[in-house]
Order: sequence, then C-alpha cells, then structure tokens
Amino acid sequence: MAIQLATTIAELRASSAALMGSKGAASLGLVTTMGALHPGHAQLARAAVDANDVVVASIFVNPLQFGEALDLERYPRTLEADLQLLDEQGVDLVFAPSVEQMYPSGQPAVRITAGDLGEKYEGASRPGHFDGALTVVAKLLHLCQPGARSTAGIAPSYRAYFGQKDAQQLALVRRMVADLDFPVEIVAVPTARAEDGLALSSRNRFLSEEERDAALVLSRALRLLKSRADRHEPLDPESAVALVESQPLVGLDYFEVVDPETLEPRAENCRETPFTGEALALIAAKVGPVRLIDNMPLGRAD
Repeated sequence: MAIQLATTIAELRASSAALMGSKGAASLGLVTTMGALHPGHAQLARAAVDANDVVVASIFVNPLQFGEALDLERYPRTLEADLQLLDEQGVDLVFAPSVEQMYPSGQPAVRITAGDLGEKYEGASRPGHFDGALTVVAKLLHLCQPGARSTAGIAPSYRAYFGQKDAQQLALVRRMVADLDFPVEIVAVPTARAEDGLALSSRNRFLSEEERDAALVLSRALRLLKSRADRHEPLDPESAVALVESQPLVGLDYFEVVDPETLEPRAENCRETPFTGEALALIAAKVGPVRLIDNMPLGRAD
C-alpha cells in the first residue's frame, strides 16, 4: 500500500483509525519531524516501522520554535522528497498540516513551559525555543494517539521516536511525558552520521565545502572524550575544547560533560580523576553562518 497523506486533523484521525482497524494493529509508532528529511530521519522511521504495526510521521515547520522570521522563512520545505523517503522506509501515514490547521486561533495562548532545563545550552542561545517545541510535540502526541481499544479489544501500544542528536529536546520530551502522564513510550534512536563522522542535520546543506570540512572538528572532539572514557582515563575536557577552538572557521558556543538524564554538569571524573559511570558530552558551535549541535554518550555503548 502506498503511503497516505493527511493534511487536516480530521483526515489524520480517520486514516489512522482505518489503518489500525485494517491491520488489526496492536501498536502505533510516531515520528515527529519538520521535514527537509535526510538519512537520519530515515533511521528514525525504520526504527518505528520495525517495532510497530502502524507508523505515522508528521511534517510540520513549527513557527513557535523560531526566534527570527527569516529563519522560519528559509527553512527548506521538501514535501514530495520527504514523502518518498518515508514511503521507502514503510511509513503508513504522513500528517502534514498547515499552520492554520495546527493553530486555528493564531499563536496559542497556553503553551508547555520547558522550565530551567529549557533555558540552558540551546535554550540560552534560542530563548523560547523549547517552549515552542514541547507545545507542538504535546499536541502531536495527543492528535496521533491511537484509539483506546484495537479490534481485538486490547489497548494498543503507543511509541514516539526521537533522535539522540537533539539530546536536550529528548530529555525535555521525556520529562514532559513523565510529569504530565502522557500514555506514550519515548524511544531514543542513536545519532546518524556521515561516513566522516559529521552528525546528519538538515542544516548541513547550508555549509560550504570548506565549512563542512571544518565542522568535522566537532565529532573529533567528542570522539576524543569517548576514547578516554572507554579507557577510564581523566577526560581532560579542556584539551577537547582547545581542539575545537584551533579551527578558525568554528565558533564554539558550549562544550559540556553532563549527566545523561538531568543534563546537569558533571564535575567529578572529568579532569584529573579516572572516568567512571555514564555521562553525555554536549557541543554546539557556529560553522560559518550555520549553527550545529552534536553529542556523544560516554561510558556506555552508543
């Protein structure tokens, strides 16, 4: 069956219910995106398809996440190519609503607040970004939730898939789901990378060849910390920072070693003492005009 497209909430609900019924589905997986899809999104979609009877993907460029109108305007819209990529992965249904469909009264008066965690790292550079992201994710989780009972009379499983590359967003979504009792399991999918190590991102298309080569220093610095963590050596993050700052085309924003759940900085086991336990290395930098983020789990397999 070819992939189906819904552009209204009514079409989404009708098509999702029909798919669940026709397949006798016991599970539904959701992949939320803003389009401009790349192989990293394909990896998310495949993970969802492999584990669920029905998979829905959303494509919505959410204006609440953009601080500047120019950034929103220039965000690439590639619906036809996105549909083809998702169809090739086996996704059943794509929800691609208009802004008016998602926010019929204009800017929503009531939003999800990301709290203190949403104000650091990416939140410090993009004020209000995570409030906007959580608001639309909450709405999509609600709209795409499967019916209370399958045709067999069993409540279907519901899972939503997010990339580890957006580690702060992933942590906030997990916290929102736990704090507000959303009936969904959040599944993290490892960061997809090019062969040379660069984390895949829709923003990479804006890099020149020279800038892309320079951007590789981000993953090299992360791998440096991982190699030390794997050998239970002191991480010496200052030397990794120095490596990034040695690249003149890269402007470092932050490079932190944090707790993987709370994203609070880890002071111990980082500088002079042997590394033990688990952590997450976070990095963000501007490469030319393009802001890139990446991260690396430390102390465990990716």
